[in-house]
Amino acid sequence: MMRTRAFHTVWFKITAIVAGSFGPVFFVAAMAQTRTPARFTLDLLSRPLDGATTWASPETRCLSGLVHDAAPGCVRRSVLTGTLAWYCLDSAGSVALGNASTAAFNVLVLLAAAGPLRVPAKD
Repeated sequence: MMRTRAFHTVWFKITAIVAGSFGPVFFVAAMAQTRTPARFTLDLLSRPLDGATTWASPETRCLSGLVHDAAPGCVRRSVLTGTLAWYCLDSAGSVALGNASTAAFNVLVLLAAAGPLRVPAKD
């Protein structure tokens, strides 16, 4: 059953819903009155469900703070690698599905996201 094309078709939809749900949840986290779903998600991801992990917790800021301070080159390369992976996969999928205009738009998103990170920072 789990190896059938029909099962995979359903599972692709489930995966898309799960991945796509994080964007809106964390978007509304920017506003105090709608922050509860993001707080719950953050707590769920950092188990146990005890409310101890908050947006002020150090572990929610480590990539841009502690880790970046310790290894800025590694963080820069990690962010660029992730951004490039997204660009390649999303654009290839868009072209394969006959939606090349999305791939063209992705170039703008890639340039905005990678921006000055393409070049190492000077101390």
